[in-house]
Amino acid sequence: MTGAAMTISHYLQFKDLSADSYAYLFERAAFIKRKFKAVEKYQPFADPDRTLAMIFEKASTRTRVSFEAGMYQMGGSVVHLTTGDSQLGRAEPIEDSARVISRMVDIVMIRTFEQSKIEAFASHSRVPVINGLTNEFHPCQILADIFTFIEQRGSIQGKVVAWVGDGNNMANTWLQAAELLGFTVHVSTPSGYEVDPVLAGITNPGCYKVFKDPREACAGAHLVTTDVWTSMGYEAENEVRRAAFKRWCVDEDMMRTAQPDALFMHCLPAHRGEEVSAEVIDGPQSVVWDEAENRMHVQKALMEYLLLGRLA
Repeated sequence: MTGAAMTISHYLQFKDLSADSYAYLFERAAFIKRKFKAVEKYQPFADPDRTLAMIFEKASTRTRVSFEAGMYQMGGSVVHLTTGDSQLGRAEPIEDSARVISRMVDIVMIRTFEQSKIEAFASHSRVPVINGLTNEFHPCQILADIFTFIEQRGSIQGKVVAWVGDGNNMANTWLQAAELLGFTVHVSTPSGYEVDPVLAGITNPGCYKVFKDPREACAGAHLVTTDVWTSMGYEAENEVRRAAFKRWCVDEDMMRTAQPDALFMHCLPAHRGEEVSAEVIDGPQSVVWDEAENRMHVQKALMEYLLLGRLA
């Protein structure tokens, strides 16, 4: 187990790491992915055995499978917890849960609601904590998205990413990534659903531009990306959001305004006919399935980095 006296690094927001650290992580993710594709065993967590605790207050498919499969493939073990089968759902202070759980495992991934919860857990944890999603940020998804772009098109530096839809945790994280890695985000959201650069901690307003018209946001973009109109926790707003967002469906007309070789991404699950047309998500510019798989590869690289540091 990681000792209390050691310096602990957490991954709670995209800006928690430097551009240099990301360059290293993308190289490691590519190495780990090559091993996976070649069916070559790579198990740096086998001796000594490392254990990942996954804590879910929000339901998940991709986050659970990618972290759990990834940890087992790296030779480690996994403990899966939800609010229904742990004291997290029974009013135990989050600080106490952190103190106990972090004495028994080597690394923790949390998927929860408020960012303040994961920040409180991390501040009392003896081991690294990873943000698997909060209302405010989704750094592991953007890590996978940028790795996918690099695989397909090379460096993202200097490129344009069009974000079409809700100014949600994904949009906030794209802004952080743009400021850190040197690209620009074109943001288009309906009125009342704008992205929050203050919450994202953006100090360089030049890393993003806001457009009222989603087609204008897509013009010249190298990557067009979106998310569901109603994120988890906001289901009561479904009908209101459907009405507000109807012009923000990424369709073939929008994609035609982007670069001819522009990619389309979506973090999934997707609702065809709402935030994206079937022709786009199932079309030749879509890389959503590579993007989904890459969650596992980048998270394996991230866990390796947080537990073992930089490897030669």
